[in-house]
Amino acid sequence: MASIKRIGVITSGGDCGGLNAVIKGISRKAYSLGVESVVIPNGYAGLYNLVDLDDVVLLNAERVSKIEASLAGSEAGHSRVKITKIDDPNKYERIKRGLDKFNIDGLVISGGDDTGSVVVDLASRNIPCVHVPKTMDLDLQSYSVGGDSAINRISVMTRDLRTTGLSHNRILVIEVFGRYVGHTAFRGGIGAEADCILIPEVPVDFDVVYEHMKTTYMARVERSDVKAGTYIIVVSEGIKTSGGEMLYDESAGVDAFGHKKLAGAGKYVRQQLEKRLKNDPDVEKFMKRTGMYAPGVYLIPEVREVTPGHLVRSGQSSAFDVSFGYKAGAGAVLLLMEGKFANTVVNVEGTKILYQPTEEAIKRREVDIEEITLFETLGTCFGRKPPKFEYEFEEMKGPIPRHV
Repeated sequence: MASIKRIGVITSGGDCGGLNAVIKGISRKAYSLGVESVVIPNGYAGLYNLVDLDDVVLLNAERVSKIEASLAGSEAGHSRVKITKIDDPNKYERIKRGLDKFNIDGLVISGGDDTGSVVVDLASRNIPCVHVPKTMDLDLQSYSVGGDSAINRISVMTRDLRTTGLSHNRILVIEVFGRYVGHTAFRGGIGAEADCILIPEVPVDFDVVYEHMKTTYMARVERSDVKAGTYIIVVSEGIKTSGGEMLYDESAGVDAFGHKKLAGAGKYVRQQLEKRLKNDPDVEKFMKRTGMYAPGVYLIPEVREVTPGHLVRSGQSSAFDVSFGYKAGAGAVLLLMEGKFANTVVNVEGTKILYQPTEEAIKRREVDIEEITLFETLGTCFGRKPPKFEYEFEEMKGPIPRHV
């Protein structure tokens, strides 16, 4: 067992649901083992500047009781800082001096793939640390705290937007976070009963999207006794064109880890639909049949893009993320105490602490395309011509695997 008497707690990267539960899980498990835990504020920036701080916050019973596990965000604060990019040749020695100053023997660090890459880096430099998976994008190998909360937020917001869509007969395009994978758009969109879901794993054929939109939207409006209808598209920020090119806003630059900032997917989808609506002779006939047409004023149905942005990260944590956060935080303490550094907590199942090497855990996990084929048979468009749904039966034997 490693000689750990005081643990430093870091949250890094983007904020999300469940992180305060991680902090409480760490502090309470440490306390039960007679170990202190302290906050290192502001992510890796705070770790670098730790040596200059006058004091750190001790996560004692009184301080921990003030943290609400059900609130999203993190009491420890965040920053998007990559240690290797700090312009200081003595940065690692400086970090070690800061840890020594406050008698911190090891670190529990919660974050996504970029954060995890720094965990691997720090551990290779003899700084004891373990990793709690955290990203609303759900692009790690294991479940990541924050994912369920984000999916629920996307689902609720998208359903809520349906009322304004119906009021104005609008086609709505909701762009959501997710970076290079489509987990949040896919699952949030299904939860909201979106008509169309566009994700990076499926290059978008906009002719397919348009035909699905046209058929579905026009039929709804014409069936309605008050001639009201809407069509909802949930689009991931990282979609690809039919040529396989990911959409970037070059003016947005790159983040601290060198990734191009994704922006403008919703706008691009809107423009593609508007272009086709304007060139489709059936649209004017439809507008006239349904009493919407106004010469020179209202020629095509209105297409609006909506970007919830950071609202998806904010507000309340889901009950699942609170539960997982507690377990993952506590499991990380046990990993640290056992000297299993540079590892990521996967889950705690009963008395089993499941983990894997962080360098493996942070490898990108994309949406399994086979998952979407069933939903295509149920009428959801994914921007492609649906393939035939090939299925088979398999009888489950023994214990059913638990959902992680």
